[in-house]
Amino acid sequence: METASDGKTMPLVGFGQVVIGPPGSGKTTYVRAMHALLTSMGRPASIINLDPAGEDEAGAAVTLQELLALPEVMEELHLGPNGALLYCMEYLQGNLDWLRDRLLSLRGTYLLFDCPGQVELSTHHPALPTILRQLQSWGLRLCAVHLVDSHYCTDPAKFISVLCTSLSTMLHIELPHLNILSKVDLIEQYGRLAFNIDYYTEVMDLSYLVEHLTSDPFFPTPSKSS
Repeated sequence: METASDGKTMPLVGFGQVVIGPPGSGKTTYVRAMHALLTSMGRPASIINLDPAGEDEAGAAVTLQELLALPEVMEELHLGPNGALLYCMEYLQGNLDWLRDRLLSLRGTYLLFDCPGQVELSTHHPALPTILRQLQSWGLRLCAVHLVDSHYCTDPAKFISVLCTSLSTMLHIELPHLNILSKVDLIEQYGRLAFNIDYYTEVMDLSYLVEHLTSDPFFPTPSKSS
């Protein structure tokens, strides 16, 4: 590990995005597209794959699977996929020197952190926020990019659930935060939206959803008192 002349650890001055969101929301696709865009603009960028369950991402400068991989953890500790993934993140939390050593060689590049899709990591489990706070203490300036599949816009109840999840994530992660509806080009395949797309991006007044909720045959409505 490199050190400054006064013996203190050299800071990791730089910027980056922490890409989070539910499974299948398009995180890896987004990271690859953003990396291609930055590269085409002449800005050095590096992908940091922190998902031990994901594919071995081509072009990733750092991948957590170099430290430990999900299948091995599941086999050795007799854990299911979710429990093994949480163990992997906790293990990374306890071995951040490994991550720092690899990030030192990437100083000066824009960092794209591709994170696991388990929602509990972004809403209440302490491992990911602890890791991100340590990255910031090393001098990195990060923002969170939270992807949500736009098909949730077609169901008022699911959309409200997504809003609650996004709010919980913003409070838990404690980073400058950007919510993005992904796969908007496919949204018409899910059915007609109740409102224009700007309603779902601005989220100004949820009372407009009440009529659509009560008209849903699968949404329970309180019985009228006699």
